[in-house]
Amino acid sequence: MKKIVEYRTMLGVTKTATLKELKTIYRNSMKDIHPDTIADADERHAAEEKSKNFIEAYHFLVSITPETLDKTKAEYVQTTTVSPILDFYLENQTLYIHFADGSSYEYFGVPKNTYVKMINAESPARFARRHIYGNFLYRSASKIVSAE
Repeated sequence: MKKIVEYRTMLGVTKTATLKELKTIYRNSMKDIHPDTIADADERHAAEEKSKNFIEAYHFLVSITPETLDKTKAEYVQTTTVSPILDFYLENQTLYIHFADGSSYEYFGVPKNTYVKMINAESPARFARRHIYGNFLYRSASKIVSAE
């Protein structure tokens, strides 16, 4: 959750920002901070770092907008109802779940005690269906995992 707040602050948007608003802010901001517009080498290097962070924030926020989640909802529902969980772990209140169909999802703001209950559950998949899916903000991490 901390990462989400930092990214929203960096782009200057609220949690209700739409995909269209994100794109507009991204395009206008990149015009100002793009490294190719700066002559000084040191300032260009700083601008490159800033633009990399800005691009990362933009892509992350796009992945959790309601429009993006609505577009991929059918695939998400199919995976979470049919595909078995291969692996899951918690890191900094982000629960990572990897499914047998090759999909991976990140769930944000998951408390450690909920994770411990999932570990101890007779069926982690059933526990996730009841207590994780639909209760926490999520995004697909399949592209991220396959890129590593």
